[in-house]
Amino acid sequence: MNVFYFIFQQTMFFTIPLMIVALGGLFSEKSGIVNIALEGKMVLGAFAGILTIATFQEQLPGTPILIIALIVATLTGTVISLFHAYASIHLNADQVISGIAINMFAPALVIYLSRLITGTQLVNFTNQFRIEAVPFLSDIPVIGQMFFRNTYLTTFLGFGIMVIGTIILFKTQFGLRLRACGEHPGAADSVGINVAKIRYIGVITSGALAGFGGLVLIIPSFSVFSGSVSGYGFLALAVLIFGGWNPVKIIFAAFFFGLLQATASSFTAIDFLRNLNIPPHFFRMTPYVATLLLLSFTSKNTVAPKALGQVYDKGKR
Repeated sequence: MNVFYFIFQQTMFFTIPLMIVALGGLFSEKSGIVNIALEGKMVLGAFAGILTIATFQEQLPGTPILIIALIVATLTGTVISLFHAYASIHLNADQVISGIAINMFAPALVIYLSRLITGTQLVNFTNQFRIEAVPFLSDIPVIGQMFFRNTYLTTFLGFGIMVIGTIILFKTQFGLRLRACGEHPGAADSVGINVAKIRYIGVITSGALAGFGGLVLIIPSFSVFSGSVSGYGFLALAVLIFGGWNPVKIIFAAFFFGLLQATASSFTAIDFLRNLNIPPHFFRMTPYVATLLLLSFTSKNTVAPKALGQVYDKGKR
C-alpha cells in the first residue's frame, strides 16, 4: 500500500498543473481563440513565481511567500496573454502563429532575465511548502493518506479552481456568452453580446491559469528552475483535446497523463519497475508517446467549438 500511496501522491503533483492549464486553455478555446501558447505562459509564470520565492523567501518563509508567488505568476500569465489576445482579436492575426511566437519568445526571455538577475540560467529556491499531514483530515483511512499527507497547498487550490471554473462555464450567464462566442459569434453579436470583450476575457483567464499552473508544476517537483516546463503546456493542450473540451473529462485525462508522468519520474523508487531493467529513457518518453497515440485514435471523435480559430468580423455579420 505504501507504493500505491507514493504513486498517487506523485501523480497529483503532475495532475493538478495539467488540469489547471487545460482549464485555462478551455476558457480561451470555448470563446473561439486557439491557444497553443500555454507552454510559453507557463514558463513565464513559473519564472516570475520562482524568482519571487528565491528573492523574498527569507523575509516571508512558508505559506505567505507561496501565496504571493502564485499571485505574481498569475499576473505574469495575464500580462503575456494580452499580447496574444490583441494580436488575435484586434489585429486578426493568425492565432496559431501568435501562440508559436509566445512559445519561442518566453524561454529566451526567461534565460536572458535569469542570467541578468542571478548571473546564471538557474534560479534556485528552498522547497519548504510540503505539508506532511493535514490535522484531523490526514487520519481518515485511505483518503487521508492519499490526499492529506505529503501534499501541497497548491493541490487543494487546483481542485478549487477546477470546480469554480466549471461552474462559471456552465452555470453562469457569462459562461453561456463565452460558449456562444465560440460556437456562433454572429448569433451572439446579434443579441447584443460584445464578442471581442468576451474573447478578451477568455484569453486573459487562460493566461492567468497557465501562469498559475506553471508555478504549481515546479513547486512540488523541483528545487531549481532552468527556464523550461518540459513541454507540459503542450501536454495540457493534449489533455484539453483528449478531454473533448469538457471539464469533467479533462480531470480524468489530466489524471491519466499525470499517472504516466509520475511513473516516468519515480520508477526507480518502485521495485517492480526498477527490476525490469528497462532503460530510463523508455519511461521518460512514455507520456509523450501515449499522447501521440491517444490523440491519433481519439481526435476524430472530439468536437471542438465550431468557431474555434475563426476571425470574427462584425462588419460581415
